[in-house]
Amino acid sequence: MIRHALTVAALLLAGTAQADGLVDNINGVALDSQGKVVRFGGILIDREGKVVRLVPKGEKAPKKLDWRSDMGGKTVMPGMIDAHGHVMSLGYRALELDLSNTKSLAEAQAAIQSYARSNGNRQWIVGGGWNQEAWGLGRFPTAAELDAAAGDKPVLLERADGHAVWANGAAMKAAGITAKTASPAGGRIELLPNGQPSGVFVDNAASLFDAAKPKPSPRERNAAFLKAQEMLLSNGITATADMGTSVDDWLVFRRMGDIGQLRVRIMSYGAGLETALTVAGAGPTPWLYGDRLRMGGIKLYADGALGSRGAWLKAPYADAPKQSGLSFINDTTLLNLLSRGTMDGFQFAIHAIGDRANRQVLDAIDELASSYKDDRRWRIEHAQVLDSADLPRLGRNGIIASMQPVHATGDRTMAEARLGPARLTGAYAWATVLRDGGRLAFGSDYPVEHPNPFIGWAAAFTREDANGQPPGGWRPEEKVTREAAWKAFTQDAAFAGFAEQRFGALLPGQKADFLVVDRDPVAASAVDLRATKVIETWVGGYKAWPLDEKAKSAAGR
Repeated sequence: MIRHALTVAALLLAGTAQADGLVDNINGVALDSQGKVVRFGGILIDREGKVVRLVPKGEKAPKKLDWRSDMGGKTVMPGMIDAHGHVMSLGYRALELDLSNTKSLAEAQAAIQSYARSNGNRQWIVGGGWNQEAWGLGRFPTAAELDAAAGDKPVLLERADGHAVWANGAAMKAAGITAKTASPAGGRIELLPNGQPSGVFVDNAASLFDAAKPKPSPRERNAAFLKAQEMLLSNGITATADMGTSVDDWLVFRRMGDIGQLRVRIMSYGAGLETALTVAGAGPTPWLYGDRLRMGGIKLYADGALGSRGAWLKAPYADAPKQSGLSFINDTTLLNLLSRGTMDGFQFAIHAIGDRANRQVLDAIDELASSYKDDRRWRIEHAQVLDSADLPRLGRNGIIASMQPVHATGDRTMAEARLGPARLTGAYAWATVLRDGGRLAFGSDYPVEHPNPFIGWAAAFTREDANGQPPGGWRPEEKVTREAAWKAFTQDAAFAGFAEQRFGALLPGQKADFLVVDRDPVAASAVDLRATKVIETWVGGYKAWPLDEKAKSAAGR
């Protein structure tokens, strides 16, 4: 208790530099460095947009200030951080055909037909968000069902998890795909009983369309980014990891930074070793644009996803006994890539969902950790299904389990069907990770899930979905506390990107990234927390959303 009191006092009173601005008259709530709740009445901010100190409630405001913002007693909290998202995909999904809210195949077909009629000038119809599980279909959709909705114009639609595409006959024809086309390594072409491609292409098989489908223009890329940024900021996300940044994506981020329109902070992980070397050269880039952009890591894939049965399992799927998922990379290649990138100082974030893929990644980290004993922060993205014997290994070698609470509530019934009861013990095991000494970083995996972090926060400490199902939570022993979940969406998400000295908490010396919200997130019920509305989003001491004329002139500072 004494130690916590001293920590709180340091958080509230540290800093002697003269502040230039004050955000005042607030119901301030944050976490200290120990993860304990701190309350305050104002934030003193210097000319660099950094926190000088948190002002205790009732303390008189300094007389010498350049500016003061009176929040009228509203609740102010640290900006939220999404530890795993896909920035450009979020923007594209919002601007293209989005099927994420469809509840049946028929509803999806109607949406496709309507979109095709309204976008007759497009060469291809592209988009995504479909999920045969949400439709209750019990199988993948077919090209014929897509043809019935869209006619003879090429259509290519990503599954909600991004690990499969649904194509119609015209798209397959344009790509030259026939019954003789072989599935590539790490991919699977779904087939009809007659041996013809069904229209669904899992994981690496989606690359068969790369040469045929039109590529976005620079203007379309810019528009997608701006849309994604607006969605992130309006949902209270002040910083995000971008998992799988391409060279084209990086150029968009740089263009936005150059013209002062990069407002959200991006911790970029290059799409593979070659991308990272092309962008950053022999090591991570410096922080750019006032700590708004850095490529510090490399994203790799060990397997696919559960929903499309691409997750690599040790034993066959319970609902598909002839399938065990897809391995994307062999052990030797994985070790070579990790060693090559690590020598140049890059951090690795490795997608692993199935228990076999997670064991492969853990084995590789074990082998390399003895050679690279410094602070590497190996990241396993999703860490969704592990053998119970492997779970304690997430607490070793400084591994970060980068997980998404909304996956557990959204995948629950599908995971039960795919895995069967025996394997659920090691699935979505957040509390076990913490108990075994591991570190969590939470995100949403947007656009797979909605980027709203308050939904994920509530899911993490209740294990219930938006409808309160199942009552008491799914496998409730894996709940984490409200404070631990909040920390995983802020301080720990920043730590996972080597950014904890720059942002992630309203600590003195960190960037003043904060939200003005319509309720106290600590006092709210889980239901009310999900309904939290963001009123304002501030990044680096400037209002970044909604963007008024004054904020526009300061953008990028």
